Amino acid sequence: MLTIHSSPLQGFTDFRFRNTFQRFFGGIDRYIAPYIQFKGKMEIKPASERDILPENNSSTDLIPQIITKDADEFIFVAKSVQKLGYTGLNWNLGCPYPMIAKRGMGAGLLSRPEKINEILNRILAETDIQVSVKMRLGYESPQEIFHVLPVLERYSLSNITIHPRIGKQMYSGEVDLNTFEKCLAMSSHKVFYNGDITSVGRFREMKERFPKINHCMIGRGLIADPFLPSMIKADNPVYPENRYEVFSSFHDALFSSYEEALSGQKHLLMKMYSFWVYFIQSFSESPKGLKKIKKAQNLGAYREAVRQVIYNL
Repeated sequence: MLTIHSSPLQGFTDFRFRNTFQRFFGGIDRYIAPYIQFKGKMEIKPASERDILPENNSSTDLIPQIITKDADEFIFVAKSVQKLGYTGLNWNLGCPYPMIAKRGMGAGLLSRPEKINEILNRILAETDIQVSVKMRLGYESPQEIFHVLPVLERYSLSNITIHPRIGKQMYSGEVDLNTFEKCLAMSSHKVFYNGDITSVGRFREMKERFPKINHCMIGRGLIADPFLPSMIKADNPVYPENRYEVFSSFHDALFSSYEEALSGQKHLLMKMYSFWVYFIQSFSESPKGLKKIKKAQNLGAYREAVRQVIYNL
């Protein structure tokens, strides 16, 4: 049976988005939370804690995520999320952003398999948390993963997710399916595929090449086309007849959720515009429509611009 996880996008897939998405679209079996952030040594930021509070995630199956190169920090977070009732924790070894990678975290840690081994050895010896890993092929070179996978084989992990790009690519260029295929042959873990699943057709292409892959993770494609996970599950590329009405209701619910949380219309408009950078990909005349939304200086103008985009007016 096909399993679809939602890939975390910092600043986008918080509990407000997750809950609203689940209410209108579904298709996601499990959500991975954006990585937990700290405001001091061994002190989780209130916003990160709020994002994973069980009462804020009652409608979704959630796994918290950590990005770290410090075993003590990993253990601290593991015990913290266990107190909230979570049994699993995802380790981000895939973040490609230079400000993270250059500090030796995310994809920047993939060149240090001995450090990864040290951290996994401690976290699995000193806690009973179920660890999963989200990773890239490397940061500088796709060869880095071939030194990491043997390390992962030493441990009982829930699963590993592989995005077949290197960190320096960010999200540009083609995914490296040849290297991904070699990774599959090296791993005995449950492997999730992540990267450029933007349509039912793209998923079918991936499935045709890797028929044994029954697990995938969708990130940017899920925001750009919220119908995508359920359409993949149904193996049906046809949108529902009321597509734009459903999206409009989803948008309005998401807007209301952030309106309650953010102070001032400027912050709200900036937040919604950031989503529209992705949303607009599902609508015709994308550059023109996005420009209309960006130019909106008040909520009334914003709502009218959104209406025109959704209904192609």
